[in-house]
Amino acid sequence: MLYQRSSALFKDAENVIPGGVNSPVRAFKAVGGTPIFAKSAKGAYVYDEDDNRYIDYINSWGPMLLGHAYEPVVKAVIEKAKNGTSFGMPTEIETKIAELAVSMVSNIDKIRFVNSGTEACMSAVRLARGYTGKDKIIKFAGCYHGHSDAFLIQAGSGAVTFGSPNSPGVTSGTAKDTLLAIYNNIDNVKTLIEANKNEIACIIIEPVAGNMGCIPPKAVFLQQLRDLCDEHEILLVFDEVMTGFRLAKGGAQELYAIDADIVCFGKVIGGGLPVGAFAARNEIMNHLAPLGNVYQAGTLSGNPLAMAAGLAMLTAINNDKDLFKRLDEKTEYLHKGCAAALNKHNITHTINRKGSMISIHFSEEQVVDFESAAKGNNDTFKAFFHGMLNEGIYIAPSAFETWFITDALTYEDLDETISAVEKVAQTL
Repeated sequence: MLYQRSSALFKDAENVIPGGVNSPVRAFKAVGGTPIFAKSAKGAYVYDEDDNRYIDYINSWGPMLLGHAYEPVVKAVIEKAKNGTSFGMPTEIETKIAELAVSMVSNIDKIRFVNSGTEACMSAVRLARGYTGKDKIIKFAGCYHGHSDAFLIQAGSGAVTFGSPNSPGVTSGTAKDTLLAIYNNIDNVKTLIEANKNEIACIIIEPVAGNMGCIPPKAVFLQQLRDLCDEHEILLVFDEVMTGFRLAKGGAQELYAIDADIVCFGKVIGGGLPVGAFAARNEIMNHLAPLGNVYQAGTLSGNPLAMAAGLAMLTAINNDKDLFKRLDEKTEYLHKGCAAALNKHNITHTINRKGSMISIHFSEEQVVDFESAAKGNNDTFKAFFHGMLNEGIYIAPSAFETWFITDALTYEDLDETISAVEKVAQTL
């Protein structure tokens, strides 16, 4: 494929935008080469500035559950925009989407809308600290909760060592309150809790990890976390920015029958517009200003265009009783096809899947946490990525990102993808 216009646009962007992008993974640094610039998208396809068509498995990193330019969402945004784009005042549509979200998700009474998943997770942790009166949090290596300071922490030298910042600009004072645990390792979590008794406000986790590739939790891991939190009066925070309204109407809470204390949303809840949210029971949410003394605010929070898009999306999901069955079946079909294609050419790999999230790891062992994810062959992934791109298949430009399946994908699209995997596998 030709990428002449994308290459020229990237050079222009580098002059005025750091790295030429407004989010680092878009720069293709992990895979090499020049990023493609999107011009339009419809259904399961995205088109670049050179008029190349791709079957899209990024789907704006998750929001496009029903496909790009989904007509009810587009119509809702257009109609709402005719009445104004922002007021800085309450609007009726905020209540409507809040009522719908609360009705779809278990164990929440109130929801606060913000502008991104980062903001949702940052606010949830502040609320947890304000509610419990404790300062420390536990997060898991490889789980990404946005770029708030408290979350940009890498491992220390031992199980009970305080985290150290892995981005300049994050202070050691912030880092000392973040404890790093190993995903899917309950004994490691117990060790951290015992070493920091009565100091931990919350444990925050992606219930199905998507930022080290797709990594589902082990069979009882989430229940074990729930039990530990109950025992030690720690709040359990589910970061469902990826999984919320994607894995089930009620997200991972519904899928695994585990109630979190605070749930964070993003991606799907905004229908493709910048929306995040966090939600909990009344006793927790009532600590937020203006009811309580935990402050959180945002000029564009509850923006009417974003609320219109989100309401149209959630309404469509709520009314489609077969949606998640279709998504599961399509993802399983893709899984089996990709595995067969790679096995045919003896390519070492393992595939993780949960609902409409899937990833291929070029690894000899099962991928269950960040350490095992990092053992994958990155050179093989780079070659695979560019091979797939040249075949018109757009997957995440990083071995540490999940693929997102959209209902707009047809079985013909899946077969085309599987054929591309087999063709590329011959070159690896």
